[in-house]
Amino acid sequence: MAQATRSRKLLPVLPFLKIPEQGDPYLEGHRCKSCGAIFLGERSVCAKCGTRDQIEPTPLSNRGTLYVYSIVHRSFPGIETPYISAVVDLEGGGTVKGNLVHIDPDPEKIRMGMAVEVIYEVAPRKDQEGNEYLTYYFQPSA
Repeated sequence: MAQATRSRKLLPVLPFLKIPEQGDPYLEGHRCKSCGAIFLGERSVCAKCGTRDQIEPTPLSNRGTLYVYSIVHRSFPGIETPYISAVVDLEGGGTVKGNLVHIDPDPEKIRMGMAVEVIYEVAPRKDQEGNEYLTYYFQPSA
């Protein structure tokens, strides 16, 4: 994936997806130096312990476990259904929502607590200006 990001300029689909000049893309959280709580999105106050100005950016793990999911059968035009919307608890902290791919949208095949990993791909569509975006998905771990 790192090669794809270097061969053309991709934009991150969300602010917490980071695309460094060197190295692989990653999801960025913010960790409280006082209590260790991890959050998505920048903040100056820790929602867990109330400490101010002790929040630092930190890369999140690409491995985690499936916390909860929903199989979506209705969506808006242009989005293929069914798809699996998932919430994943990442190793080391952080909880992220995204789509679970490379598994059939069948409750018999999906298990709460199953091991998953983050993968990065070019989004299937460009925006109105022709920009391409890098996005992330979850897939079952091998």
